[in-house]
Amino acid sequence: MARSLDGLVLAPVADQAPGQVGTRTRFTYGERGGRIWAAYEGGDVERGYLVGTREGDRLDFRYVQLKRDGGTSSGHCVSLVVDLPDGRVRLEETWEWESREGSGTSVVEQLPTDVPSVL
Repeated sequence: MARSLDGLVLAPVADQAPGQVGTRTRFTYGERGGRIWAAYEGGDVERGYLVGTREGDRLDFRYVQLKRDGGTSSGHCVSLVVDLPDGRVRLEETWEWESREGSGTSVVEQLPTDVPSVL
């Protein structure tokens, strides 16, 4: 099993569609006893939160976000936690919106420890 996400800051490796999470978005994770959560912001996202569970290297969570234009969105994501050769963590994500149409995949990776968190 990959290491704990607790206290890690992650960011997408590529931009999604406008109005969504992008390379300027930062996720700060917490983890305890099979429960995960994160706060995120940056780019088109003013504020976002996710909560869910972890079983082994599989995350299952719901997310909700407020965009800079005042719109809100929510959805569901399942992610695989992967240890990278350099010691960082990657999440390989499959997500779908629940508040609107759309689904896709994305990858977020741990940033160096000197990046400030949003929690």
